[in-house]
Amino acid sequence: MTHLDFIERTKRFLENREPFFFIVNFEKSKVHAYTYEDAFEKGILFDINGKSNAPKGKDNLQVSIVPEIEVEPFPFNSYLQGFEKVVQNLKMGNSFLVNLTFPSKIVSPLTLKSVYWKANAPYKLLFKNEFVCFSPECFIKIKDGYVHSYPMKGTIDATLEGATNALMGSPKEQQEHHTIVDLIRNDISLISRDVTVKKFRYLEKIKTAKGEIWQTSSEIRGKLGENWQKDFGRLLLKMLPAGSISGAPKPQTLKIIDEAEKYQRGYYTGIFGIFDGNTIDSGVAIRFIEKKDDGFWYKSGGGITHQSNVKEEYIELINKIYIPTV
Repeated sequence: MTHLDFIERTKRFLENREPFFFIVNFEKSKVHAYTYEDAFEKGILFDINGKSNAPKGKDNLQVSIVPEIEVEPFPFNSYLQGFEKVVQNLKMGNSFLVNLTFPSKIVSPLTLKSVYWKANAPYKLLFKNEFVCFSPECFIKIKDGYVHSYPMKGTIDATLEGATNALMGSPKEQQEHHTIVDLIRNDISLISRDVTVKKFRYLEKIKTAKGEIWQTSSEIRGKLGENWQKDFGRLLLKMLPAGSISGAPKPQTLKIIDEAEKYQRGYYTGIFGIFDGNTIDSGVAIRFIEKKDDGFWYKSGGGITHQSNVKEEYIELINKIYIPTV
C-alpha cells in the first residue's frame, strides 16, 4: 500500500466511523490499514487496551505455564562498536539522544501465537507468522479532538533496594527523559496547537516473567484541528518514526542509527493502532519477537546520551528481553 492509498483509506474509514487497524514500519516503507475483519483474515491479531479482533473461545490457545526464554545476547563487542559510533556523534553535537537497538537470538518452546495469548500488555499484536509484539508504550491517543502521547524513557529492576529513588534521581535518566519529552512535544506541535505537558515523569510498574520493573513516562497533549479526520493518515506519517525510539534531533539521529545498527528494523519500533469508531489508540512496536528461517530473534535497546555507560546500556538491552505476564 502506498502512502497515498493509506491516507485515502484511513480518511474513508474515519468519515464512515468504521473501526479499522493500522500499522507503519520504522522506515515508513510499509503502511497498512484494514478493517478488523480483513486484518483477521490476513492473520493479524491485535488487542489494544482490551479492544481486539480476535474471536474468544477455544482458538485462543491459552498457555498455563510461564514462558521460558533462553537468550543468546547480541555480542558485546559488536554492541560496543555501535555504542562508540553513537558516542562519537554525541560528542560532535550531531545528536543529544540516540535510541540504539540490536537483535538477540532466543530459544523458546512457544509459538508466536502462544506468546501472543500468554503475554500481558496494553498493546499486543500478532502479525501473521512473522512477529509478535507486546508493548507497554503508547504512541498517540486521539479523543474528543485532543491528541495525547505518553513517551516512556527509563527502566529499572523493581527488586533492587531503593529502585525508585535510583531511577528518579539518575542524572542520565533525567536528561534522557527531558530530551524525549521535548522531542515529542515538538512532534505533537507539528499536527496540533496548545501543546502542554500534562504530567511529567511518573512511575509505572510492569510485571514480567523475570520479575517486576519500574518505568518512567510523561503525558503530553495537543488540540487538533476541527477536520483532523480528513487528514489523519498524513498527520500520522508526519510524526513518524516515533521520537521515543529514534532520538533528537530526529533527522540527523536517524542517520546515526543507520550507521551504528547496520540492520533494518522493519516493523520493530514502528507503530500500530486502531480506530474503534470513536477514538484512536496506538502503540510503539517494542518488546518484539521476530520469526526468521534460523529461529526467533528478540529486538531490544535503549536511549544513549553522553552520560551513558556501555556496560549498563548492554545490560539494559538484555534485561528488556522478557515476556510480560499476569
